Amino acid sequence: MSRWAVWLAILLLQVRYPDVVSAGSRIASSGKEVGIFVRQSEKTNRYVEITDEKMEISDMIVGMMRKWAGQEPPAGNGRTCHWQLLPYAMANDRRTGYDPSWRLYEGYRYAYETYGYLFSDGQNGEEDGAAARLVSGGSSAGNASALTASGGLPLESEQASGSVSPGEAARLTPDGLPTMAQLMDYDYLMKRYYSVHTSTTAGRDLMKAEKLLGTDLSLDQDPSVPQILIYHTHSQETYADYGPGMRQATVVRVGEYLAQLLRAKGWNVIHDTTAYDIAGGGLDRSKAYTYALDGVTKILEENPQIEVVLDIHRDGVAETTRLVSEINGKSTAKIMFFQGMSRTPDGPIESLANPYLEENLAFGFQMQLAAEADFPGLTRKIYLKGLRYNMHVRPRCALIEVGAQTNTLEEAMNAMEPLSGLLDGVLRRP
Repeated sequence: MSRWAVWLAILLLQVRYPDVVSAGSRIASSGKEVGIFVRQSEKTNRYVEITDEKMEISDMIVGMMRKWAGQEPPAGNGRTCHWQLLPYAMANDRRTGYDPSWRLYEGYRYAYETYGYLFSDGQNGEEDGAAARLVSGGSSAGNASALTASGGLPLESEQASGSVSPGEAARLTPDGLPTMAQLMDYDYLMKRYYSVHTSTTAGRDLMKAEKLLGTDLSLDQDPSVPQILIYHTHSQETYADYGPGMRQATVVRVGEYLAQLLRAKGWNVIHDTTAYDIAGGGLDRSKAYTYALDGVTKILEENPQIEVVLDIHRDGVAETTRLVSEINGKSTAKIMFFQGMSRTPDGPIESLANPYLEENLAFGFQMQLAAEADFPGLTRKIYLKGLRYNMHVRPRCALIEVGAQTNTLEEAMNAMEPLSGLLDGVLRRP
């Protein structure tokens, strides 16, 4: 199970049950079994076991957990599943056998060794001694590696004491990932994830985390028909090592590698290599988006089953700028999701309407969050700009900048490996 899947489950539960699921919610997993630890709000001072039997958890969440657990829906009640939504803490006395977190510990030692510092009492921040001391060697510093929601290191007082107040605990999330409450804060959302060009605007009516995450963009995979189209409005964009002996160092080669990786994951992909930015025998980008729209429209008319359209570019930056990070031990070009907003600060551009703008935004945001969870350092902020950029042809459209002219072809190719995983993960979301 990816960290993105874990995080998404927590966020959606926080939307569904804001008074029940606290910021301290965590998931522990082992093999094909999943346990989510949630606690009720501090107002009630009670802890409850949440299953589809006792509370009406949405079908989407139940389906997600069953799929991740590798199980079909049980014949009987929710208790017959190998997965259950369990309390973050229920009782301190493990000898009574009523503490499900302790029972889970017996079968989930790895998860507890990794996340033992998460088992804390919601009232006073004291660590639940049984599990925490076992995994921390008797000390209470098990949370020394935790990150704050802003991505920074914990405060010195948090590291020193090993306990945090309820207010501080609300700011701590797995590996520094934000809570749903933070994502629903418009200012926080925009500052953390977006860069807005002066040609456009992104208002509170559009940028709602619950809608961005709640939009279901999954597909039923059908290898018998094309479902993904990859093309390049600017096919002549090249990388740093392009030259007489390296003519393949272009975005077209990068797009072909992405297509190969997606095909290996079972997707039927069309890679359109048409040079839409060549006219009259020379480079001409003045009408590239117009030519590309004509070409893409024809492909979609011939292949109406295509649901995902990806326009792969590379950015242009100062020659001293290097957009690179290490992902899975490889030097990897950073990627950026680019969104045309079809609007200026004065309002929508009626001649460039995009009926799928909300879906486009959700598609990019879900991949951005998946990258933050599973491939930290891979992405730049999502870039919002005023025009449409042909993103109106399908709900699942993405324009993706892969590195820049200062990156090598190898760095750009390396970025396709995590990108293919992000795409596959969002498209397979239960």
